[in-house]
Amino acid sequence: MKDRDYLNDISEIKTMMSRSSRFMSLSGLSGILAGIYALVAATYAHFRIAEVSAYTANSNAGKAIGRFLLSYDAIGDLMLAALLTLALALLTGAFFTIKKAKKRNEQLWNPISKRLLFNFAVPLVAGGLFCLVLLQYEFIGLVAPTTLIFYGLALLNASKFTVGDIKYLGLANLMIGLVATQFIGFGIYFWALGFGIFHIIYGIILYNKYDK
Repeated sequence: MKDRDYLNDISEIKTMMSRSSRFMSLSGLSGILAGIYALVAATYAHFRIAEVSAYTANSNAGKAIGRFLLSYDAIGDLMLAALLTLALALLTGAFFTIKKAKKRNEQLWNPISKRLLFNFAVPLVAGGLFCLVLLQYEFIGLVAPTTLIFYGLALLNASKFTVGDIKYLGLANLMIGLVATQFIGFGIYFWALGFGIFHIIYGIILYNKYDK
């Protein structure tokens, strides 16, 4: 009986230490939904790019201005789709995180969550600014790999302050981002894999492990 009591005490101490050093209210459902949003956005981007490619292929030199404007509009549409996807993912994540934090009686805005947000945001913002530079110099083909690489770095940086499983999602995105640099023109498919499929798999694992 004493051995059991000691084991229970040790288990409780570990739980308390984990709660005091890590923010544990991330939701698996928000990861699944974020992956679904990304797949929808990637599907839209695929057909939008195909539309531009078909128009360009069937146009002659006299329609150069029209091709330029269509391509410009396409880039704007793709950026808008990416921003909407990000906004939906953030709103969904915030909703389920708040809900789970209340269920666990965990304070949402505390020193740990602030560190988590800061360590996640720094690489993410840096990557976003770098993507704008790539667009400025018309290195459009590198935008998708760059987003995956910096997102992976952001997850790795934040994994010290939340569930450890998130580092595997970060490593996966970092790796396929690097691979995608060697397959320029296919970035949208790597984007769908990293932000879509990997997120859904991660969300399912997180849900089964922590949310049930």
